[in-house]
Amino acid sequence: MTTTLQERSPSGPVASVRETPRRRAARVLRPARTPAGVAVALTMSAGFSLVAAEVLATLTGGGLDLVPVDATVAMAAGTSWSDPALMLGAMGVAAVGVVLLGLALVPGRCRMVALETADARIVMAITRTGLRRTLKSVAEDVDGVRSVRVRLRRRLIEVTVVSEAERSGEMLRRTGAAVGERLNGLGAMCAGEVVVRLRRKGL
Repeated sequence: MTTTLQERSPSGPVASVRETPRRRAARVLRPARTPAGVAVALTMSAGFSLVAAEVLATLTGGGLDLVPVDATVAMAAGTSWSDPALMLGAMGVAAVGVVLLGLALVPGRCRMVALETADARIVMAITRTGLRRTLKSVAEDVDGVRSVRVRLRRRLIEVTVVSEAERSGEMLRRTGAAVGERLNGLGAMCAGEVVVRLRRKGL
């Protein structure tokens, strides 16, 4: 089980009174688009540096022959703004720019489950993989359970139990109770309910 802990500075911005603990945790734990931003920045920097080097080399009488500057200038001189190909190219560049801005502004999907804490300044969470393993371990300890598969869906936690027991009703109730008790013990702020399903061995 892996947890992360982040303490907000008292001198920082105070959360809104109407902000629920779940929303506050989701906002704090939301990952930034740092990898995408770094990749775009490096790509653009390398491209602009290459063009600048080629232009400087051409102006000084040489040429790196890495970028077809002469051909590009000739093509630009023979192209008018009303050319459909130029308009489509400009629209494509603008669309790419909008997508890149969206990737930079919109945060990534949170892959952690927030846990309840007594202090509003502290946000604690468990990874979805860690939560699945924890719930699976609890369910496997129930008598009659052979194996378990846990899925964390958007609106529910699905626990699929494999068993050979003839009377499975009581076993499923105990499994659901055990999983629910562990969730309450962790204080996991999961949306929805726990659904326990039975799958006979060999099916």
